[in-house]
Amino acid sequence: MSDRGSFDTNVVTLTRFLLEEGRKAKGTGELTTLLNAMCTAVKAISSAVRKAGIAHLYGIAGSTNVTGDQVKKLDILSNDLVINMIKSSFTSCVLVTEEHDKAIIVEPDRRGKYVVCFDPLDGSSNIDCLASIGTIFAIYRKCSDTEPSENDALQPGRNIVAAGYALYGSATMIVLSTGQGVNCFMLDPAIGEFILVDRDVKIKKKGNIYSLNEGYAHYFEPAITEYLQKKKFPEDGSAPYGARYVGSMVADVHRTLVYGGIFLYPANTKSPKGKLRLLYECNPMAFIMEQAGGMATTGSTNILDIQPESLHQRVPVVMGSPDDVLEYIAIFLKHKK
Repeated sequence: MSDRGSFDTNVVTLTRFLLEEGRKAKGTGELTTLLNAMCTAVKAISSAVRKAGIAHLYGIAGSTNVTGDQVKKLDILSNDLVINMIKSSFTSCVLVTEEHDKAIIVEPDRRGKYVVCFDPLDGSSNIDCLASIGTIFAIYRKCSDTEPSENDALQPGRNIVAAGYALYGSATMIVLSTGQGVNCFMLDPAIGEFILVDRDVKIKKKGNIYSLNEGYAHYFEPAITEYLQKKKFPEDGSAPYGARYVGSMVADVHRTLVYGGIFLYPANTKSPKGKLRLLYECNPMAFIMEQAGGMATTGSTNILDIQPESLHQRVPVVMGSPDDVLEYIAIFLKHKK
């Protein structure tokens, strides 16, 4: 006997959700088309990630990308997928990717009005040990009337139209915001569609987990050392914070969003400008975090307020539950005096 009761015949897919949101906003449909193209790329990357071992897609490809990371075969495949899917949607004019030194200017006959900055496969050093990896992206409107150039991508995060990330973990999930809150979509492999599973996600006001690479403790600035001391040995008698760190920004930020707490990749004496890239790592994640009621800062400046100066600019970043981030900012500013 078939169990029809367990099958949702009115499921909200990502495509349906975007169409409904576009209708409400009385848009042209171009952003919906672009996000659907991104969604197709994510499905293809997810499939490649799942069978990386069988297809020999992991391992060093023999070159280094512009930010110094050794490029894995899956990185290259993911990068090509995202570029080709976006170009073929006729919705963008400038693409910025971690894998290319310069901006990609879309051919005139395939151009649209959007600028897309993305990290096609974040955390790729985790591929060989099967830890979670992801894709991060931010979408802006081109705001000049001139011929498209890399300057069109040098916009502060406040100008983001939509941002999101895909997490390739125990399941594949897209976390997306178009500026009206944060929504989570899980890939249902049975029908090949992303299904809305969490609507209008909000981060806890305060968490009990901190996330950073403590292997760099030797290089930490005094503000970080003091903040961690307070988390490990609370003076008010409360329980100490737990520590969690995967080393994949998507996995660590997603856990912070879901459970609350704080994610830190601060500047240190070894990396005085920080390590993570502003345009395609920090800005999209900061946008998601703020849309969920959280905060994202360098310590002195809100991440989304930074005016980018170069495509691969690095910045220190601390993000998460508002009370936790405010506590960090207070300590940071005290040490800056």
